[in-house]
Amino acid sequence: MSAPARSPLHPLADTVTMIGRSFRHACRSVESLLLGILLPLILLVLMTVAFGGAMDTGDADYIDYVTPGIILLCAGYGASMTATSVTKDMTEGIVDRFRTMRVVSSAVLTGHVVVSVLRNLVSTVIVVAAALALGFRPEGGPAAWLGAFGVLALFVLALSWLAAALGLLARSVDAASALGFLILFLPYVSSAFAPVRTMPGWIQGFAENQPVTPVVNTVRGLLLGTPVDAYWAPALLWCLGVLALSAIGSAALWRRSRRR
Repeated sequence: MSAPARSPLHPLADTVTMIGRSFRHACRSVESLLLGILLPLILLVLMTVAFGGAMDTGDADYIDYVTPGIILLCAGYGASMTATSVTKDMTEGIVDRFRTMRVVSSAVLTGHVVVSVLRNLVSTVIVVAAALALGFRPEGGPAAWLGAFGVLALFVLALSWLAAALGLLARSVDAASALGFLILFLPYVSSAFAPVRTMPGWIQGFAENQPVTPVVNTVRGLLLGTPVDAYWAPALLWCLGVLALSAIGSAALWRRSRRR
């Protein structure tokens, strides 16, 4: 007897189901949710209230300068959480169960990525609201805000797929956490918290030529109403490149995991 034909909407239904599953898991991990929100807020207060008076960034107040960097740090933390979630699924046997069912393989990873993007965007809104309360005064218009949101969403999407690939690569949750730390490290060696020109010469080359610097400079320029001509193209190229390589790498690692 032949198997029943699949509905044309079957892949979409599987994806929605996996998004719901990942969303429920994220909501149940209260400590991770709180840390994902509280950590950026604590850093924002420390960087602006405790250290802001000692920072010289040129014309902009330090809170205006650092807020985009804190937002990108939120994205890095959220991505690291995605890596551990993917590894947990891979090591606890649930993925083997899904493979015995008529579940579209891409739906599992897509569920993790979509929830990661949503979680990061919620954190971004909270950080921006807190920054406004602390004195953040962006001067960009509605079009600039929309552009900044688009760049941030693309950056978060790229990082989320990169985290999914790292989660598939790791053999344990602890290893996934260590790999996720590499993502968290990048904003600190960029223009997110201090101008690159203030860094030692031996590190300036790396800080200028890694993805966070053009992305944060683009978002900062759009929000503050300063020119972004030198940054937006590299920012988009970095985001699209990381997204493409991560998605392709995730697909390859997923196929390889079937043969373990």
